Amino acid sequence: MNNDALAPSQRVRQIQPSPTLRVDTRAKELKAEGVDIISLGAGEPDYPAPLHVKEAAIKAVHDDISHYTAVNGFPELRRAIAAKLERDNNLKYSPDEILVSVGGKHALYNAFMALVNPGDEVIIPAPYWVSYPEQVRLAEGVPVFVETDPAAGFRLDPQALADAVTPRTKGLVLNSPNNPTGAVYSPEDLEAIAEVARAHDLWVISDEIYERLIYDGLQQVSIATFPGMWERTIVINGFSKAYALTGWRLGYAAGPQPIIKAMATLQGHVTSNAASLVQAAGIAALEGPQEPIDAMVADYAGRRQLVLSKLASMPGITCQRPGGAFYVFPDVSGLMGKTLAGRTIDSSNTLAEILLEEARVAVVPGEGFGAPGYIRISYATSREELTEALGRIAAALARIE
Repeated sequence: MNNDALAPSQRVRQIQPSPTLRVDTRAKELKAEGVDIISLGAGEPDYPAPLHVKEAAIKAVHDDISHYTAVNGFPELRRAIAAKLERDNNLKYSPDEILVSVGGKHALYNAFMALVNPGDEVIIPAPYWVSYPEQVRLAEGVPVFVETDPAAGFRLDPQALADAVTPRTKGLVLNSPNNPTGAVYSPEDLEAIAEVARAHDLWVISDEIYERLIYDGLQQVSIATFPGMWERTIVINGFSKAYALTGWRLGYAAGPQPIIKAMATLQGHVTSNAASLVQAAGIAALEGPQEPIDAMVADYAGRRQLVLSKLASMPGITCQRPGGAFYVFPDVSGLMGKTLAGRTIDSSNTLAEILLEEARVAVVPGEGFGAPGYIRISYATSREELTEALGRIAAALARIE
C-alpha cells in the first residue's frame, strides 16, 4: 500500500490533540518517573464523588443494573434532569427533549454533528475551550473566532457577534461560566446576544457545565430562558464538575425534540447509551443532598482568592478576577522577550515548558484556547499544593533576566 493509503483520514489530520489533556498526561508521566510535579492543568475537581452517589452506583452493581438502556437514557434519569432544569434554571423540557450522553463533551459532539453541514460557520468567542473548534471541524464546519475584551471581562460583545455573521453562519457557542476565563454572562449580556441570534436565525449551543461553580453573588442564567430562544438553543450540561464525577462520563443535552431525536439517532450508532451504573448514580446525584456542592464552591472561592493574591505579587503578570468555574487566566505577555534558565520566553507555550522544567509546575498555555500570551491555572487542587506551586512559580520568575 502507498503512504496515502496508510495515512489517517483527512478529517482526523485537520484537528489537534487537546492541549489540556496533553499537559495533564505529561505531568502524570513525570510523576510516574518520580519527579515532584504539581499539576495546575486539568479541569478536574480534586473532591471525591459524594458518598450517596457512590452508594447508588454500588447498589446498581448489586441490583444487576448492567444491561443496555434506551439510547437516550433511563426515563427516570431524564425525568430527574427535567425536574432539575425547571427547578434550577427555569427551563421546561419533557423527558423526550433530553438526551443522556457519555459526558458533556459527547453531548456537544452530538450537537455539532446533528446541526452543522459542510461549510456551515459556527461562531466561537475567544478565549474558548479547546474542543469547540475541533468538534466543529469534525462536523466539516468552519469555526469563526470572535475576540473578547479582557477589560469587559472576556464577555462576547453583541455588536462583534453581529459583525461576524455571514449567510453561512449556523450558530454560536456560548459558555458561561467560561472555560478558561471564568467569565459569567449577566442577564443583560444574554438578552443582547439573544437579540442577535433571533435577528439572524442562529442556533445557540449553550455549554453550562460550570453553572454551579459561581461566586461573588453572580447569577447563572441560561440564554434559553429568553423569549424566542428556547426553540433555537441546545443546553449542554453534565455531572463532571459539580459532582466531581469527571471519570464517570455522564452528561446531557436538552433542546427541541426534533434536534434531540436526531442527536439520539447519531448516538445510537456511536456509543448507544451512557453506562447504566453511572446513570443510576446520576439519579442519586440530582435527587440527593446538594450541600456537598455548596461546601465545595465555598472552598473554591477561597482558593481563587489565594491564587489571585499570589499572582498579584508576580511582576509581568496581570489577572482578571473570574466569576465562575475553577480557573484563573493570567495575562503573561509582560514576560515575553525575557530570559529564564537560558531560554527566551517567546510564547506562553515556551513559558509553560519552562515552568514545568524549572518550577515543576504544570499549567496550560493560552495558545490552545485561542489566547496567546495567557496561561490557564486550575485551582481545583488543595490549598497546600496551590501555595507550594505558586511559590515555585514565583521563585522561578525571580530568576528572569
